[in-house]
Amino acid sequence: MDVFKLDQQPAFATKDGSEIRELLSHRNSVIRHQSLAEARLLPGQSTDEHYHAKTEEIYFLTHGRGRMRIGTEVRDVEAGDAIAIPPGQRHKLWNTGTEILRLLCCCAPPYEHADTIITE
Repeated sequence: MDVFKLDQQPAFATKDGSEIRELLSHRNSVIRHQSLAEARLLPGQSTDEHYHAKTEEIYFLTHGRGRMRIGTEVRDVEAGDAIAIPPGQRHKLWNTGTEILRLLCCCAPPYEHADTIITE
């Protein structure tokens, strides 16, 4: 059984500039076709606009508030919101609040730097 604690996972910077802690993926578990990570953005911070050629993502905000852009659509988002990001869609997330924006990122197939294309 693969069980991991968030606070025991090492943080690293993704290609888009966010800090993540990967909880489950093919790198550390029996999971092969998806990954789960927690991402964090400090107040005033944003990801670089990017897209994933193969990967679809789900963002689930657990703390804070922000602004999400997918393609040309922009929307304010907050804790409790789930966001669907299809492959090939440019997207960017800003932390517009006063606390750390924390979100769970589910990726299928699993997150890889090579599948992240920066567009700005």
